[in-house]
Amino acid sequence: MTQQKVRFTKMHGAGNDYIYVNTLLYNIPDPSAISLKWSAYHTGIGSDGLVLIGKPVSAEADFSMRIFNADGSEAMMCGNASRCIGKYLYERKLTDKTVIRLETLSGIKVINLHIVNGKVNSVTVDMLAPGFEDASQFAPEKCDGKVGTVQAADRTFSGTYVSMGNPHFVIFVDDVEHLDIAKYGSILECHEAFPSRCNIEFAEMRENGDIRMRVWERGSGITLACGTGACATAVAAAMTGRSGRESSIVMDGGRLSIKWLDTDGHVYMTGGATFVFDGEIEI
Repeated sequence: MTQQKVRFTKMHGAGNDYIYVNTLLYNIPDPSAISLKWSAYHTGIGSDGLVLIGKPVSAEADFSMRIFNADGSEAMMCGNASRCIGKYLYERKLTDKTVIRLETLSGIKVINLHIVNGKVNSVTVDMLAPGFEDASQFAPEKCDGKVGTVQAADRTFSGTYVSMGNPHFVIFVDDVEHLDIAKYGSILECHEAFPSRCNIEFAEMRENGDIRMRVWERGSGITLACGTGACATAVAAAMTGRSGRESSIVMDGGRLSIKWLDTDGHVYMTGGATFVFDGEIEI
């Protein structure tokens, strides 16, 4: 079999790092297997997963995004990756638009680029309205309600289910820094309350109003940041009276600003995106 050389770009948003490939130029025949192989830190490129930038199916979108986790499973949406795609498209001159409509498995997301001296300084993504009921993602009878309790090993956690196109369960704790995220996150991801598995956020309210959040991502494990998780955490904090509708979410990899507007019900996420390096690899 003839091997194909593929150019890729490593980028991160608040430490959430992915491998980006422009599929307008390169064909990736088995992205699940490729993501599993390339995401390995010791034997591959190393990342939280693989993101494919391509041509959309819908005439209403400008570009499409497909995202595959480090374990090869396909994700519905990634807020950090969508910001990186906006920077990639503009600075690599695939578009001159500063408002980009990006097709994802959870709908078309509108990305607003904030340009300073010809470069993308930050990106705001309209993450659409959160959801609170989805039988394919969440079984409340297994969890004692939408704001309910789940058992994981030796602890019982109270949390809030929020869908940002993908499932999240947000748990507020007193000391997030010393919590064993790997132990409890891995169990809760596969809890019977979540038929499609779930992203698990552990959050702590800070005295200055910030929300400190750590995440166990479905299919990737502990990551430095999760954009949809930050949105879900902000929504859960507002729903439970812990904060207003604007929040600053502080994750291991950085900070995101989240607004849940009462005018349209949409969640808006703002943060940066960073190029790490370009490379070439054979498949």
